[in-house]
Amino acid sequence: MNTRTIHITGMLVVCAAAFFQCCQVTEKKEIPREKKHWNKPARLSYHLEKSKEWLAKKPAASERTIVLAVNRTDGINLTKMDSILVPDDLTGDRAMYLHFPAAVTSLNAVKKILFFSYPSQTFAAYEYGELVYAGPTNMGRKADTTPTGLYFCNWKAEETTSTFNDEWDLRWNFNIENKLGVGFHQYELPGYPASHSCLRLAEADAKHLYNWAEQWILDDDENLVAKGTPVIVFGSYPFDAAKPWLQLISNPHALDLTEAMLQQTAAPYLAAILKEQQTRAAVSSN
Repeated sequence: MNTRTIHITGMLVVCAAAFFQCCQVTEKKEIPREKKHWNKPARLSYHLEKSKEWLAKKPAASERTIVLAVNRTDGINLTKMDSILVPDDLTGDRAMYLHFPAAVTSLNAVKKILFFSYPSQTFAAYEYGELVYAGPTNMGRKADTTPTGLYFCNWKAEETTSTFNDEWDLRWNFNIENKLGVGFHQYELPGYPASHSCLRLAEADAKHLYNWAEQWILDDDENLVAKGTPVIVFGSYPFDAAKPWLQLISNPHALDLTEAMLQQTAAPYLAAILKEQQTRAAVSSN
C-alpha cells in the first residue's frame, strides 16, 4: 500500500467516524418525549341524579373522584347538594372529563405551564405541550373576580394566612400575584366561584401543584432574578346564569377546549413565557 492509498484510507475512516457521530447526535435529537396515556370513557354523556341516592350506591373511589370533579366540589359539599351531575360512563381518567386537550403542539417548547379556565372552573398542567394533570377549581366570586391574564408562580407555603381575612388558613398555597395576594391553594369547594379572587383547589390537587410547579428565584432573598412556572387565567364566568357544566346534559362537548382554542389563548403570551424560561435556565445553570 503506497502513501497515497494510506492517506485516502485515513480520510475515509475520519469521514466515516464523523458521519457516525453526526448520526448519533441526530438520532438523540429525534427521540420523542414519552406521552402520557389517557384512558377515555367509551362514551361521554351525563345525567342528573340525587346526591344521596348516588352516594348510597357506594361508588368506587375512582368514580367518586370523577363525580367530585365534574361537579367542581369536594366530599363535604357534595353531600349538601340536592342533584348532581353524573357521567354515564365512569371508566375514564378524571382529566378526560375536564375539557382540556391532551396536547397543544404550539407549547412543545414550554417546560411547564398551568391554565385556569374561568368558564368551566377547571385547570390543567402541561409539560412540553402534553397534558399531565387536570382538576376542578372554584375561582373568584362575582364581587371579587380572579384577575385574568399571564402570571408566574412566586413563593409558596405549606400553610399561610389569608391577606383578606387573618382567620383563614390556606394550605399548600402558591402565590401568583404578590401585590394582590392571589394564588392557588386548598380550600373548600362549594361547586361554584366563591373565593375572594384566589383559585381554590381540592387538597390532593393543591398538594400536587405545590410540588409540581416551580417558584421564583431570588437573589439574597430579595431581588427577583428568575420567574416561576407560567400560569394563564382566562375566560369569564356567567354569574347570573346556570352553572355552565349543566350544559353537558344536552351537549357533552359544550365546554370542550380544543387545541386551537388553547393555542389562541396562549399565543399573546408565548414570547414572554419563552423569554422567562430562557432566563431561568441561565440562572439555574450558574
